[in-house]
Amino acid sequence: MAPSDFANADITSLVNQLNTEEAIALTTGVGNWFTAPIPRLDIPGINVTDGPNGARGRKYFLGTPAKCLPCATALAATWDPELIGDVAALILAPECKLKSASVLLGPTVNIQRNPLGGRSFESFSEDSWLSGCMAAEYVKRLQGEGVSACIKHFVGNEQEQERKGSDSLISPRALREIYLYPFMLAQKRAQPWSYMTAYNRINGTHCSEHPWLLTNVLREEWGFDGCVMSDWHGTYGVPEAYHAGLDLEMPGTDGWRTASKVIRSIEATKLTLPIVKERARAVLKLVQRCAKGAPEILDGDQQERTRDTDAEKTLMRKVAGSAIVLLKNEGNVLPLEKSKIKTLAIIGPSAKAAYFAGGGSASLKASYVVTPYEGILAALPEEVKVVYAEGCQGHRRAPPLTGRELITEDGRAGLNATFYHKRDSEGNYSAAVEHFLLDNTDTLLNDSDIFFSADEWYLVLWGKLRAQERKTTFRFGLSVAGRAKLFVDDKLVVDNWTWQRRGDSFFGDGTEEEMGNFEMLSGKAYDIRLEYSNLTGPAEGDEKGVPNPHAGMRLGGYPLLDEEQGISEAVALAKEADAVVVVVGLNGEWESEGYDRKTLNLPRRTNDLVAAVAKANPSAVVVTQSGSAFTMPWVDSVNALLHTWYLGNETGNAIADVLFGKVNPSGKMSLTFPKRIEDVPSYLNYGNQNGRVKYAEDLFVGYKHYHARRIEPLFPFGFGLSYTAFKYSGLQISPPSSCDASFTASVTLTVTNTGKLPGSEVVQLYIAMPSGNLIHPHLALKGFTKLHDIPVGKEATATLMLDKYAVSYFDDVAGKWKVDAGQYTVFVGSSSSHLPLTAVLPLKKLFTWSGL
Repeated sequence: MAPSDFANADITSLVNQLNTEEAIALTTGVGNWFTAPIPRLDIPGINVTDGPNGARGRKYFLGTPAKCLPCATALAATWDPELIGDVAALILAPECKLKSASVLLGPTVNIQRNPLGGRSFESFSEDSWLSGCMAAEYVKRLQGEGVSACIKHFVGNEQEQERKGSDSLISPRALREIYLYPFMLAQKRAQPWSYMTAYNRINGTHCSEHPWLLTNVLREEWGFDGCVMSDWHGTYGVPEAYHAGLDLEMPGTDGWRTASKVIRSIEATKLTLPIVKERARAVLKLVQRCAKGAPEILDGDQQERTRDTDAEKTLMRKVAGSAIVLLKNEGNVLPLEKSKIKTLAIIGPSAKAAYFAGGGSASLKASYVVTPYEGILAALPEEVKVVYAEGCQGHRRAPPLTGRELITEDGRAGLNATFYHKRDSEGNYSAAVEHFLLDNTDTLLNDSDIFFSADEWYLVLWGKLRAQERKTTFRFGLSVAGRAKLFVDDKLVVDNWTWQRRGDSFFGDGTEEEMGNFEMLSGKAYDIRLEYSNLTGPAEGDEKGVPNPHAGMRLGGYPLLDEEQGISEAVALAKEADAVVVVVGLNGEWESEGYDRKTLNLPRRTNDLVAAVAKANPSAVVVTQSGSAFTMPWVDSVNALLHTWYLGNETGNAIADVLFGKVNPSGKMSLTFPKRIEDVPSYLNYGNQNGRVKYAEDLFVGYKHYHARRIEPLFPFGFGLSYTAFKYSGLQISPPSSCDASFTASVTLTVTNTGKLPGSEVVQLYIAMPSGNLIHPHLALKGFTKLHDIPVGKEATATLMLDKYAVSYFDDVAGKWKVDAGQYTVFVGSSSSHLPLTAVLPLKKLFTWSGL
């Protein structure tokens, strides 16, 4: 029987045939990424894969390369659900099939409550409507290709600090109108086949064992009929999660739902077999949906593959370019005219770096990456002279050494590696188990069935560090979950074996980074040897240590830079160049799962560099990269500014397309950038206080706070310039169709391109509620549409449809959604701070509704 034949199985009959052990097995994973097969009943297992930026596949270590999408804040900055749907259907679904994965662990629709959140880049927006609209199209188009979405993290996971124990204290209205809202929109419009619970508590109860959340709201009120799985190691007991409605515990290693533990709960009458079988039924339903949707995955050979077609590259480049936001363009510095450039200076620590994604479980081994420097260089005629200065350094940890810096003795990119199971007290290794090439020195080391089966093991890497162009002090950085030593030309340079400090690397299981310097002459390659063990350290003499189940290593390095001298060099180049592009920002070490950011400032001397270059050449273009907000003390001295988020594989090409005018920027801010951290709505109540996180800003998240407090942000939500200009006119609203839950109204207006170039514009609609007994935000986004490629001098008509969601709020006493009678003010414009058109939508009758 082929696995895909399960598409026609009788689920009820199978549930009745399950014995106790089989029913239990179905409610927990197998290994890291699979559901349990039941061979006796021809029930196949299915494979799931991270994640938000693309389908990584099953392995961190020696993983299969994958396409990397722009981060979620970038996807939302396109304000183009149809384009995001194309990405889901034409990029993500085929990529999942290449990785033999039936379930993609995404999208993430948590709210950008505070830009310091470590995983902020994984979530679409600070706004629940924009997040929900993006998520719905993503889910609908992905599942239309037969691959299940697993929408996450349900709910209230907006920080990394103590994430498994923190208690998010959220009012009923804020929970409904802000944090549950994007999930609700996705459920109404796209019906995700699976949900993932958040690690944290909501108002005292962990999400994975929260009956109100998983049963009352999700299943009974919203009508969800799919599978609810935990986040990885996000289950904290046996009977509570079963009773609450958690169907699948993930992963299947070191979990709670072992047969012995569950049977003991049944024997103690804390749990019953029918409840276990009901949870198993939901897992079987997910397996069956996947078997029907994409049978080729289940019937395939389960091998992982990679592929990058020209059509896929073109779409990746398009979505990346559509996400870029033009924040300033005084004096029409942009687009740069190639014909007027003889010398172009590219400056900044991010210019030559492959900063294409955030960190943590969203990261992956990209099949290729075009850096900003490479993209700009490729777009220029050969006669243009390009000069470069790093200026300052912007990394948090030493940048990982890759095939760009490392080479084997036979000329391959990377390091040779040998795996051993034993090592004696004198440092002699047992017979080698395996030899291979490793081209990634930043990796988890716990997902290979071939190598990592022994309790104790060792890995030795060797090769050469490629020659440097000039004499330099090269600084190595080494962090591990385990222990390691680094030798350069047989000299011990970094010891993270006998001396260690606890750190936040490797999801909190690793050490702080230990550093060591080595003086390198120009033109000479140096021998590198890294010795690693999965045993915990520190260790002296014969001390053995204990195997770390979450083993990992990270070897980085970089030439030390005198930053004062570096800034001076950058300024000198900027003064002499015809055009200057400065590329700065954050990266996956600053923004990552596992920890939150400590500051809104850019790293080290970045602000000094930008200010100095802008003073030296007022026409300098600043290109920033990050997944969330940061401060810009130099912003008033800069005339041209592009924010580019993390753009995935096509980063450099997309940036070049906008810089040189091949693409007219149309991205809009998916979150507010504040002028200072004190202006952030959750400034006084972000992070745990004795394990509690008070969402005291309540409904006033993001732009709703800035409007209510009359605080001018650095850049407002929804803001974004173009190389052309648009005029809004002719706002009209149709009479309401009814004053009940079937309410609809249409809004139309005209947008005219009054500039000199064709361009696309995002029309945004906000609504202000009539005053009443309860407080409401001054305005809230309730509709948007993107008008594409409006010709110069031409008009385009925008039509936006409103329904009950646009005029509703949650009445926490009645426990229902409510629509008051009164005058609703409709605002339309190009951003939350520029709304030139207004009209009134009258509703004559109050009504309430529940469900979807």
